[in-house]
Amino acid sequence: MSEIIGFKCDDSIIDLQSAQNPATFNANTQEQKASQNNANNTKINEKIGEPIYFDNSKEALEIIRHSAAHLMAQAIKTLYPDAKFFVGPVVDEGFYYDFKTSAKIGEEDLITIEKKMKEIAKIGYSITKTTITRKQAEEKFKNDDLKIAVMSKIEGDSFGVYAQGDFEDLCRGPHLPNTKFLHYFKLTKLAGAYLGGDEKAQMLTRIYGIAFADKESLNAYLTQIEEAKKRDHRKIGQEIGLFTFDEEIGAGLPIWLPAGARLRVRLENLLTKALIMREYEPVRGPEILKSDVWKVSGHYDNYKENMYFTTIDETEYGIKPMNCVGHIKVYQSAKRSYRELPLRFYEYGVVHRHEKSGVLHGLLRVREFTQDDAHIFCLPNQIESEVDSIIDFTRKIMEAFGFCYEMELSTRPEKSIGDEAIWQSATTALKKALEKNQIQYQIDEGGGAFYGPKIDIKITDAIGRKWQCGTIQVDMNLPERFMLEYTDEENQAKRPVMLHRAILGSFERFVAILTEHFSGEFPFAIAPTQVVIIPISQAQLSYAKEIQLKIRQVGAYAEILNKNETLNKRIRTAEKQRVPMILVIGEKEVESKILAIRDRRSKQQYNLSEGELITLIESKLKEVSF
Repeated sequence: MSEIIGFKCDDSIIDLQSAQNPATFNANTQEQKASQNNANNTKINEKIGEPIYFDNSKEALEIIRHSAAHLMAQAIKTLYPDAKFFVGPVVDEGFYYDFKTSAKIGEEDLITIEKKMKEIAKIGYSITKTTITRKQAEEKFKNDDLKIAVMSKIEGDSFGVYAQGDFEDLCRGPHLPNTKFLHYFKLTKLAGAYLGGDEKAQMLTRIYGIAFADKESLNAYLTQIEEAKKRDHRKIGQEIGLFTFDEEIGAGLPIWLPAGARLRVRLENLLTKALIMREYEPVRGPEILKSDVWKVSGHYDNYKENMYFTTIDETEYGIKPMNCVGHIKVYQSAKRSYRELPLRFYEYGVVHRHEKSGVLHGLLRVREFTQDDAHIFCLPNQIESEVDSIIDFTRKIMEAFGFCYEMELSTRPEKSIGDEAIWQSATTALKKALEKNQIQYQIDEGGGAFYGPKIDIKITDAIGRKWQCGTIQVDMNLPERFMLEYTDEENQAKRPVMLHRAILGSFERFVAILTEHFSGEFPFAIAPTQVVIIPISQAQLSYAKEIQLKIRQVGAYAEILNKNETLNKRIRTAEKQRVPMILVIGEKEVESKILAIRDRRSKQQYNLSEGELITLIESKLKEVSF
């Protein structure tokens, strides 16, 4: 069995150091072995639960990666003695460390740092923990401005210090008992990061890395990373002309090119058809609203730092970061009866959020985006059935694109509004809907929106990566804040419940995910260009235009490549654009009306008559539906 590297606790992970509380610890001593044997049968103290073994479990990887971060910092300090360190946490993509040094570090230096990490790991330094007071820590690190900055963000008078060899750093842990455990790691990328995420603060160097308990897992991850590079939506998006960014316009503001706009329109049309069938009504709210309504909604107090503001006629306005207030105003535009509920309003609403420049990433993280947003106003006893319907809708969309998916229930965060009883009622309704649909779900304690609990939809793409997409949120607070009412059976005024839901999340993010999922080889039904027609010479151009018109009449997009280039080059151009179907038209095709087709998706070449081609295209357009 693998060695024990820590213990589970109700609210944290405890390493062997914390469990035994020694001043130092040797990973090879008989005392450790005795402690491990004892831990298999009994708890070391009241706080410590089951042992954590050196494997790829979630708890073990947290300890392994945290220790790998310190190993990287030790290697950096050895190579660059003037280096000073800020923080080195475990994150979803592995671990990182923020630091500064007078040396200029580039991507090519990661190999050198990684080599030094392996040398240090092989030595097998014991990793020891001591606890010191704030006064002692301030004295110890008085010449290190980054450590002073770290301590300023920590409450209390107790600081953990982890040491290995001649390297030590402030840290709460947990860590491995010895560097000898660390073999299977890789430094993945170099980036810049503002101190504490503050754009006005100094820029630090950030190095990311990954670590596992075994070689096989590391190799599988590295293979996935290489595949992800090939599928990067920024690279493919440029190759097939989906979108672009222009610094003269501003960072995080995507410009949709014709091909990308066609892809978006197809997604919107598929979604609109499904929404109308599910009795949703289209609405549209303004993109700027007086700040007074954002104060009523709670956004002004709870979300102001993520919003943009402007002043018009000496009155402050907020550019909307969400569509909910506009939809509330639609609800308030008429008196409502219980007979009308549920009311389902949808909008492809453009919103703006103040994202820091360091986190912007292609279409995945932008400052302007369009949500497939909807708000449902219903009776309290309709919550379950409405959430049931949303979950069913979600299932159909995910299955249409071949996504596996999971859901996560997020509960009340510390920074929130509303009565506790309302939160409990809303959370219970979401749980019942998930359980009724037999959906396995995780619980993210404290991860809810500030106005209500939510279900987050996470999808897994073709190479196993998980993406946060849509969300379902129950909101009993905004109806209260805006005094929303309906008249019940007894002609009494009652408060409706409001559901927020977005399944794709945003068109920008979903297009990015789709692009990487399919590696740009989109299903025919949503491909930006579905058919490319290549006339061999000008003599066939007239017939090519006839075929183009017939294809467009049935709802597909056909494009003619008629540049003054060789036939082979035009065919290669269409293939690079990942177009599903290529038609090459020569004299024979014009005379016989039998078309030569190169089907990129099925990797076949075949001949069809005009009628057969149109029938095939019509059937392919129906292959994706919600």
